[in-house]
Amino acid sequence: MKDCLFCNYDKEEYIAENEMGFAIFDNFPVNEGHALIIPKRHFQNFFDATEEEIKGLYSLLHEVKEIVDEKYSPTGYNVGVNVGYDGGQTIMHLHIHLIPRYKGDVENPRGGIRKFKKELVPYNG
Repeated sequence: MKDCLFCNYDKEEYIAENEMGFAIFDNFPVNEGHALIIPKRHFQNFFDATEEEIKGLYSLLHEVKEIVDEKYSPTGYNVGVNVGYDGGQTIMHLHIHLIPRYKGDVENPRGGIRKFKKELVPYNG
């Protein structure tokens, strides 16, 4: 796709790659080491991925986790996908967020990403 940021991403910035996708560090990281796993085929919705793509992206996710572990030594992770505009997706090319978490990055990490931003819905679970 001609005007897609991810379809035109500079390969020099890839931190990992396989047949199904590639990974980069997020340009607007939530935390140090925040990475994106992106399929090579252009499509928007996670639920449109083939089984082969999911397997390839899953493999790449593990490879990138090892890279982030070695470089940043996080003590936890959040993994997420925003699907569609109303799901928070801003770049309409599927991408999986690998967000490293660190002891003390929030006062109480219970509830996961809900604690990252004070304006998120409270978690009472």
